[in-house]
Amino acid sequence: MSGLRTIVRLSLSDYFHERLLSACAILGLAAVLAPLLVLFGVKSGIINTMADRLIEDPRNREVSPVGSGRYGADWFSMMAGRHDVDFIIPQTRSIAANMILYKRDGEQIRTVAVDLIPTDKGDPLLENWGTIPTDDTAVVLSEPAARKMNVSAGQEVIGRIGRSLGGRKEQVTVPLQVAAVLPPEAFTREAAFVRLTLLEATEDYRDGRGSEVLGWPGNARPAGPREYSSFRLYASSIYDVGALRGFLLDQGLEVFTKVEDIEVVQRLDRSFAVIFQLIAIVAIFGYFASMASNILANVSRKSRHIGVIRLLGFSTRRIVWFPVVQALVTSLLGIVTAACFYLVSAILINRLFAQHLSPGEYVCRLSVLHFLIAFALTVALSMLASAYAAFRVAKIEPSEVIRDV
Repeated sequence: MSGLRTIVRLSLSDYFHERLLSACAILGLAAVLAPLLVLFGVKSGIINTMADRLIEDPRNREVSPVGSGRYGADWFSMMAGRHDVDFIIPQTRSIAANMILYKRDGEQIRTVAVDLIPTDKGDPLLENWGTIPTDDTAVVLSEPAARKMNVSAGQEVIGRIGRSLGGRKEQVTVPLQVAAVLPPEAFTREAAFVRLTLLEATEDYRDGRGSEVLGWPGNARPAGPREYSSFRLYASSIYDVGALRGFLLDQGLEVFTKVEDIEVVQRLDRSFAVIFQLIAIVAIFGYFASMASNILANVSRKSRHIGVIRLLGFSTRRIVWFPVVQALVTSLLGIVTAACFYLVSAILINRLFAQHLSPGEYVCRLSVLHFLIAFALTVALSMLASAYAAFRVAKIEPSEVIRDV
């Protein structure tokens, strides 16, 4: 063991004695690694930022039906049981899913017609931006509706529903508590998110039926399971949207999704990966050839000194570590230098594009795992490049030194 420590000390002393040559080797490695790190950082930063924007916005996971259908409880149970479905809720007929909201604002009465959208616990849109109503008479308003009504969370509005029954115009009203107001980017139309109970009662009232829950007059609803004309559906992730769309299309259902936007990011990720791999392969071969030739030239230049060390009694399995240690030091210092170049470049790139980014987003970014992988690959390549040099060192005979002396 003491012999190995001595060889390591001799190798390091020789390495730092020839500072200029060692610095050239370190900078040569950094010149190869730094552009690769910046390129991969840009690829990772751009793709991850685009993917995060898609993933964090629940609207990109929405699967919207086109037209009306007939969906019963069995169909909704089947869809809710799929692993690629995160949230699904029935939707009543669009012609019945609306309401007039009004509120007295001083001497002025503000009114707005809103679409009624069903929601419940687990709704990705409201969980991301709002509060899910927990009461049948609670609503979450979109920003356009709240702005036109001049209301905020915690205030009360009146909902009015009308119908024509037997040639007579009838209407009922219901007090509604505003549980929350969505931000402008969450929903662009005038809408009120309500529990399904209120939506079903609204549809029944327009069909001439009453509601025991809300005390609205009308005929009793016929016995039997209720069927719905539409639904709200969100996939578990953006990567499940395509498969879910295909499944619904196979059932004969026309749906609208943002699968094209998702596929653009996926294609861009694959294209970047191919480009990076090609550049990395060329750079790795160039670096490997350069390091191997430098180590071999160094061994040939110092063969006499290595022979002297052999004469001093060091075994072959100790002496082979001489070029390996120097190669490891070069790789360690080279990747540290490359990382410093990368960090400076990443800061400049991210500052250059800062006005186009949201907080927490980056154009160029690498994780700690990426650096560890780069470190491991660099060390592995340096060991491989020094393997033949170590073999050449093992073949140096002390007798050659004696003949030269």
